[in-house]
Amino acid sequence: DVGVTADGPLGKKTTFLVSARRSYLQFLFEALGLPFLPTYTDFNAKVKHKIDNKNEIYFLGLGAIDDFVLNQEANDTESKQYILDRLPINTQWNYTNGIAYKHYGTNGYTAFILSRNMLNNEAIKYKNNDASTEDNLILNYKSQEIENKLRVEQVSSYNHIEYAYGVTAEYVKYNNTTYNKIFTSAGPATIDYNSELNFLKYGAFITVSKNWWNSKLKSSLGIRMDGNSSTSSMKNPLRQTSPRLSLSLDIANNWAINFNTGYYFQLPPYTCLGYNEQGNFVNLSSGIRYIGAFHLVTGIEYKYNEYGRITLEGYAKMYDHYPILEREGISLANLGGDFGVIGNESVTSKGKGRTYGIELMAQQKLYKNYYGIMAYTFGQSEFTNSDGTYAPSSWDARHILTATLGKRFSKNWEMAVKYRYQSGLPGTPYDQNSDLVINWDRNASGILDYARINTLRYQGGGFLDMRIDKKWFFKKWDLNLYFDVQNVLGTSISRQTLVLDRPLDEDGKPIGAGVITNPNAQVSEQRYALKSIEDGVGTVLPTIGIVVSL
Repeated sequence: DVGVTADGPLGKKTTFLVSARRSYLQFLFEALGLPFLPTYTDFNAKVKHKIDNKNEIYFLGLGAIDDFVLNQEANDTESKQYILDRLPINTQWNYTNGIAYKHYGTNGYTAFILSRNMLNNEAIKYKNNDASTEDNLILNYKSQEIENKLRVEQVSSYNHIEYAYGVTAEYVKYNNTTYNKIFTSAGPATIDYNSELNFLKYGAFITVSKNWWNSKLKSSLGIRMDGNSSTSSMKNPLRQTSPRLSLSLDIANNWAINFNTGYYFQLPPYTCLGYNEQGNFVNLSSGIRYIGAFHLVTGIEYKYNEYGRITLEGYAKMYDHYPILEREGISLANLGGDFGVIGNESVTSKGKGRTYGIELMAQQKLYKNYYGIMAYTFGQSEFTNSDGTYAPSSWDARHILTATLGKRFSKNWEMAVKYRYQSGLPGTPYDQNSDLVINWDRNASGILDYARINTLRYQGGGFLDMRIDKKWFFKKWDLNLYFDVQNVLGTSISRQTLVLDRPLDEDGKPIGAGVITNPNAQVSEQRYALKSIEDGVGTVLPTIGIVVSL
């Protein structure tokens, strides 16, 4: 990627920082023969003005543009052709900007923060990527999430007790235009609607913090209330009262026990709130609710010197009122992260969830030219489906290990390696009707059998990344050259994927259209010849970079 950053004074009381970056991954992906070409652009700006010793104001702006197009020349394998037939063309942009004013008093400050953020997401897909006729249109999706926010907070201290309290208000706009041909276990369906949803969100909070016994015990107690005007089931903030408590106790030299607990509320995705059938907001009418989550985290920490620490933590989280997708009869958490629109359908707030585990972490800050961090997590995550039975969630990786080690050498050389291992994620078998022509022509893939949601377990894998830096320091500028390689070992995680079973040419490239095994049957009963392939791709991504600092 290419980026530029500038900062400095705009006057005696004003400073600024601006940066912009654009990736050129599309050229690397094209050279590697990958069937998709991403381009990322982001920028940010900050201006801070000190009015006097007690007042300051600052502006912050962030933005990003992500483009995702198809490389239709990369179609020389069955796996690549499957990806080209499946992936939509996607464009996404977002921004956040705001202005904040702070007034400093004797024992604290008052802050007024006004901000706006917007996310625009568009996706389009044609059968066989042929846009010559609208009859081929499979997906045309556009959504906008707009939030205008006001936050007023007071932070102060009195008699060695710190207080933080305030109120929040948001005006939300959600726009959605969806046209999507799908095929489910119940048969073909077309989702076609426009939706415009406007509502207010509001909240209040207070946190009290105090240290005891010469700061050996640190405590924080808080409470928050949230509500919104979208539906009567979520209007009353007393129904969304969330208390939380945090304690940290030094029990001996360099040893401490930490404890955190609380009950939190999260608004369901806007795709669920804004789902519309013939002018009726279905999920709002049925009484959709905030997702509730009880969190409990406790652990022990040992600081073996001023540069390093080791922690062992256990956690448990219990979820309530989690959205259940009525069409599939499964939890939103169990749906998975495949390409498509998530939550754009009728749901009920009857789901439950549970996740728990332990994490061991060792961290070493820079000491004698070495630094590193290692973390191992063992956990389990399950959510109920419509029948009340628990099934593994889509992110239920039981074992996760990450380790980073770096060393600074003489003459401004530096090297770091990172290793990541994750055990296999859950998967769902294909439905026996996956080969129906009327399905495949809409989905370009098999149908998942949601009655057996996440009953499979894919293989895990380890990934190794490496980076080498060399820096030069001159009188008025600095130069940093780096060489970065992601997935040095070329590790791939393979999954069984259904594809059309077509003839192959002498180079192994599939040719021709799908083969119908029963061409004389009724159209609704005709079936394609399918086969299963391994879709894992172990791509090594090398990068050479130059950073110039003036």
